[in-house]
Amino acid sequence: MAAEANTIMQVISKIYCSSSQVVLVVRRRPHVVNGGGFVVTNCSQKVVFRVDGCGVLGTKGELVLRDGNGDALLLIRRKGGMVEALSLHKKWKGYTFDYEGPRKLVFTLKEPRSSLAKNNAIRISIEPKGSSSKEWDFEIKGYFPDRNCSIIDSLGNVIAQVGVKKEVDELMASKDLYHVAVKPGIDQAFVLGVIAVLDYIYGESTRC
Repeated sequence: MAAEANTIMQVISKIYCSSSQVVLVVRRRPHVVNGGGFVVTNCSQKVVFRVDGCGVLGTKGELVLRDGNGDALLLIRRKGGMVEALSLHKKWKGYTFDYEGPRKLVFTLKEPRSSLAKNNAIRISIEPKGSSSKEWDFEIKGYFPDRNCSIIDSLGNVIAQVGVKKEVDELMASKDLYHVAVKPGIDQAFVLGVIAVLDYIYGESTRC
């Protein structure tokens, strides 16, 4: 599932794949409630995505990605139970919403046991895996709490990058406002789904 120039990498829907690079701005919701989530706007300051955390949903280990109209696109759940207790990784599973049929699993993210170590790899697999023998399709490079990380494919190509503009960094030490640059052809909804999980793993806006 490597991303190449001029190709579309659809995970949620091709309508979220742009022919040019897109820079999105992520803003944490006001601290009215813990786990409130965040809002994502485009360069025109139009809301294009929202993420509801456990403070909105009332369930820990569960996130919902919505489009700008508030319609649910992705349900993300942390897998639990005895299997997880014996595993080296915690697993998050992302499902698309289909109101006329069963939910469809579209990606799995493996969270290391300790999220404190900066060198612990967080890896994502696109589902279904099909005939691919690869254990993972994407990996997080860098450290999300520093707002300095990238999502790269298995060939080392950057598909999305998280950062903070210098002038914003100087004004807001809390890093409640940052940007995500998504490369051409990459599914923006998928990228924001991954960002939502990273936000939860590191105990930020989506976590109670």
